[in-house]
Amino acid sequence: MPERFQPPTYPVSASDALVAFMREGWSDDNDRVERLEVASWAAARRERLSQRFAGERLVIPAGPLRRRANDTDYSFRADTAHVYLSGNQTSDAVLVIDDGDATMYFRPRHAKSDDAFWRDGRYGEAWAGRRHSLAEAEEMYGLRCRHLYELPDALASLGPARMHRGVDPDVDALVPPHPDHDADGELDSFLSEMRVVKDEWELGQLQDAVDATVLGFEDCVREWDNVKVYGERWIEGTFWRRARTAGNDVGYESIVAGGPHATTLHWIDNNGPILPGQLVLLDMGVENRSLYTADVTRTLPVDGIFTTDQRALYELVLAAQCAGMDAVKPGAPFAEFHQAAMTVLARGLEDMGLLPCAAEEALDHESTVYRRWTLHGTGHMLGLDVHDCSQAPPESYSEGKLQPGMVLTVEPGLYFQSSDLLVPESLRGVGIRIEDDVVVTDDGCRNLSAGLPRSPDDVESWFASL
Repeated sequence: MPERFQPPTYPVSASDALVAFMREGWSDDNDRVERLEVASWAAARRERLSQRFAGERLVIPAGPLRRRANDTDYSFRADTAHVYLSGNQTSDAVLVIDDGDATMYFRPRHAKSDDAFWRDGRYGEAWAGRRHSLAEAEEMYGLRCRHLYELPDALASLGPARMHRGVDPDVDALVPPHPDHDADGELDSFLSEMRVVKDEWELGQLQDAVDATVLGFEDCVREWDNVKVYGERWIEGTFWRRARTAGNDVGYESIVAGGPHATTLHWIDNNGPILPGQLVLLDMGVENRSLYTADVTRTLPVDGIFTTDQRALYELVLAAQCAGMDAVKPGAPFAEFHQAAMTVLARGLEDMGLLPCAAEEALDHESTVYRRWTLHGTGHMLGLDVHDCSQAPPESYSEGKLQPGMVLTVEPGLYFQSSDLLVPESLRGVGIRIEDDVVVTDDGCRNLSAGLPRSPDDVESWFASL
């Protein structure tokens, strides 16, 4: 049995005298805790899940700590499905639902009389901070909580169980494969599908994450004098400071791409200069304290003013984004807003004389040559994951229709590589993307990130004001 589920051995050496002395003279009061706001929403989600798999046993882990180097761990981020169904963000926890009856097994705090309090270098309170007691956790999460050490016996008594696998290898090993080889995949698919339409509480959390992201963009522009000295690293650090202050962390590795770095779609090295005359593409999002993330992109002129060529290309991308956002409405096929944006881009590229054929021919799925300059899709679902609901069945997502309560990004872009001899020399090494987070409403969509300017005139005025 993995040692994580057994009483610890102690790497911290100690004399008998020290052990005896450390067992005396401590207060050990419980904290006063309140029921988490998400608890009632999580209970409703568990009920829906239990109805889908009535009479079955389900196992959804949070995940373990992960080694970063030698004896240090990465900062922990709980698995999305576990957070969605429980609200818990602590490591090692496992949610077990047996015919609708939910129990969370987790690692509670050690009593001060327990040597692990100071001798367990990975989990002990003196080393890693205070965790909640079982009673505190039950009050916070509104569900039954048991010690992690009881998990192996509990799982052994369950019989066949559907398992959210790949999150915690030690828990995977405790749950035998289900007789139905599709059982775990069906669970994962439904866990994604549940999150396709956000509930009211989730929409509030996403707005909170977006609002913090807007503040992070403003922070970066206010420090532009330092940006021009220290480059991409300064923007990354400045935005991260806002994410830690207003939320939990960044929702994904920030993309801070000055000049030609913007033509690398997932540029995350963020180690280049920010040079006069160039553009800088900023794709950044705050993950709030409930772990919902924003995902916003703006492309800014380093000097605060677009050149004539930069402005013309920016306006083309903005027109594509506006067409995409206009196509986001209930009942529309999910793919429609992408096609609307691509139609604008292809026609613009035709007007620039870049396409080897007419725009309509380029847009045909047998061609798509316009994609030389725009390889990615126009948007994706957003929520606890930056690319949310990725395992939902196609009929509920990529091949389905938009519904009120869905939250998605609209983010067309054009990227002209420095080595691309087909584009005007003044635009080589230029990448432009504009991205906003929108929620589908009863009659269209609402832009959650409208607090950041989009038009070139508004961007220049906003830049100057900060």
